[in-house]
Amino acid sequence: MRVDVFTIFPAMLEAFLGFGVIGRAVDNGRLDVRVRDLRAGSGDPHRSVDDAPFGGGAGKVMMPEPLFNAVEQADPPRPLFLLGPTGRRFDQAAARELAAGRGFSLLCGRYEGVDQRVGDHLADGELSIGDFVLAGGEVGAMVVIEAVGRLVPGVLGNDLSADEESFSEGLLEHPQYTRPARFRGWPVPDVLRSGDHGRVDRWRRAQSLSRTAALRPDLVAARGGLTRAEQALLEEFGLA
Repeated sequence: MRVDVFTIFPAMLEAFLGFGVIGRAVDNGRLDVRVRDLRAGSGDPHRSVDDAPFGGGAGKVMMPEPLFNAVEQADPPRPLFLLGPTGRRFDQAAARELAAGRGFSLLCGRYEGVDQRVGDHLADGELSIGDFVLAGGEVGAMVVIEAVGRLVPGVLGNDLSADEESFSEGLLEHPQYTRPARFRGWPVPDVLRSGDHGRVDRWRRAQSLSRTAALRPDLVAARGGLTRAEQALLEEFGLA
């Protein structure tokens, strides 16, 4: 999968791409992430990308010409998404949609915003990672790349891991334990040490359902509530 990222701070993205599962995926060729400097599209000696807004107001706005130039020179994979607050909320479903494709591109805004003509005529859409304010789109780009990249086949060491994580089925993940079996008097649940893999799977599913119902009832409601089989599973482990 190829992902192009357009930013005025390439070093931020390049540092991120050197670590963890995404770094390994880049190294082994599972992900082809190309970081593009938006200043390369500027036509003046100062490599300017921003100017004062028409109508007045505080701060600067990113100009259309450098952004159009940078994108058109790179001929990146589409769709191209502008990262901003008016976009579709990025979630696990959106990550799966992007992971099913061959590539996409991200445009990172800065300052007080981006000239509206970029959103109207250059980008194919917008993405938002949440209802809060950031200094720019770079952190959002990292979130999108991490969430999508780990769903690309071969990026995770065990492809089943992605199917068992939080939000993979609209549920939170079950609790995890490792050695020692008892730590400061707190034991690992006996079922996880039983060797009965079928019961372990049922317990994990029950824990996932119980956690989601308690902590994120909105996710349960979005699934249409719990089925009779899920209710029975909760009862089996005393979680109903």
